[in-house]
Amino acid sequence: MSEKYRFYEGGLFFVTMTVVGWIDVFTRHAYADDIIKNLNYCIDHKGLEVYEFCIMSNHIHLICAAKEGYVGEIIRDFKSFTAKEIIRLIQENPRESRKEWLLYMFRYFAKGSSPKCEFQFWQHKNHPIWLESNKFINQKTAYIWNNPVKAGIVREPQHYIYSSANPDTKLKIIC
Repeated sequence: MSEKYRFYEGGLFFVTMTVVGWIDVFTRHAYADDIIKNLNYCIDHKGLEVYEFCIMSNHIHLICAAKEGYVGEIIRDFKSFTAKEIIRLIQENPRESRKEWLLYMFRYFAKGSSPKCEFQFWQHKNHPIWLESNKFINQKTAYIWNNPVKAGIVREPQHYIYSSANPDTKLKIIC
């Protein structure tokens, strides 16, 4: 495996978690809010430190670290839990107009991955990038903040509710 995309103990990382097939799931507030809730759980109970974040329609960007151990282990657990949780939310949501299609797609992407796995929600790779200097931290922060602006969702980064650029974010970020 390449050394470029690896988690290191004590490191600060830029991480991208992507939904399989780039499926737009987080266009629904209920699913994006669940991501916030579960990130806050990881912050409170698993030692995740989030400095910057943005939840886009089909992926999440974080600048994060772990108080102790490897942030990769926290991300692994987060992805495992949220995959099951969001699938459950989709299944139980009577107002989800795309329910059958979403479940079909998540089953499709699970084929061949594991006989025990009915659905696959997240892509397996996170491509963590070690942020070794302030230059890289500032570059990735600007990228995260401007992601919803470039996508045409908002005009100003601070107007996007699922971003650390928004001063009213519900995620417990480290300032």
